[in-house]
Amino acid sequence: MQTQSPQQWLIYCRPGFERDCVEETQAKPIIAIDNSGYVVLQGKPHLSFKQLTFARQLLDIQADVANLPERDRLTPLLAAIPDSPSQFSALYLEVPDTNEGKMLSGFTRRFQPLLEEKLQASHRLSSDMALPRLHIFFPDNQNALICISNPLNSSASLNGIHRISMTHDAPSRSYLKLAEAFEVFLDKSEQSQWLKPGMTAVDLGAAPGGWTWQLAQRGLKVIAVDNGPLKGAAATHPAIKHLRQDGFRFRPQRPVDWLVCDMVEQPQRVATLITEWFIGGFTQRAIFNLKLPMKKRFVALNDALGTMRKALDAKGIRYRLEAKQLYHDREEVTILLARKG
Repeated sequence: MQTQSPQQWLIYCRPGFERDCVEETQAKPIIAIDNSGYVVLQGKPHLSFKQLTFARQLLDIQADVANLPERDRLTPLLAAIPDSPSQFSALYLEVPDTNEGKMLSGFTRRFQPLLEEKLQASHRLSSDMALPRLHIFFPDNQNALICISNPLNSSASLNGIHRISMTHDAPSRSYLKLAEAFEVFLDKSEQSQWLKPGMTAVDLGAAPGGWTWQLAQRGLKVIAVDNGPLKGAAATHPAIKHLRQDGFRFRPQRPVDWLVCDMVEQPQRVATLITEWFIGGFTQRAIFNLKLPMKKRFVALNDALGTMRKALDAKGIRYRLEAKQLYHDREEVTILLARKG
């Protein structure tokens, strides 16, 4: 009787957060090299991409192809692609999000059409987006991992990176964080329902105005709370009201549709603030960042979210709570908290 090999996963992450990926999955690390931008894990039959904070992508490893010949990488890679599933909705050739990995991107761009041509000729590629995707990950130019992704349990973006274009008039690059958060946390239906023009929002710690500007560009009326100044077009936009107040003390006169917060503070203090807004009925939804310490990042995040869950559960509030380290985040994670019903 043949023993089935243990499940192996490939996870992409922000370089430097490999150990955090391992810690939150509680799986056995096979490859977890600091600053490599990926980990290979074994032993967990099921992982939920939506519940993984530090994972950009979650892939099921099918084969490991080592010592690729420089003159013919195509033949061994085609031979390693599994017979099942018989078709894939897409082919992604991917590399680590590191300086070394980016040096391979020219090769993958040239190699992609050659491999696609062979797969199309054998009817392995389909336009059915419900089918799994085929990923070939090159940690270097001599080795590759053949993987598949479940469309319902992975990122649809190449390398798991949802790229956002910067508008010329945004006051700061933090504009990109909130734009990415909306794309990652909300599907198109939720965006159209929850980000309607005329809705109201409060931005705590708003200066210089990147998150405020993102909200105003979507047609929301924004109260920007910060003792510091707003910059650029955000300072004079008619839909933005700037209040020079302490973000931890401010409360609106009437409930708002959205609360956003990107203040540099201890994660527990920010988590407590957001929880108070929800328990007090001041907002329906929030997106906020938690700045994590250099050590024990997963523990700090888990403690902050645990405090929120305990307080909200005690009040009988039904909610949706999701956390993700976005591409435009650094030593932080972004959280969505939304009331259900």
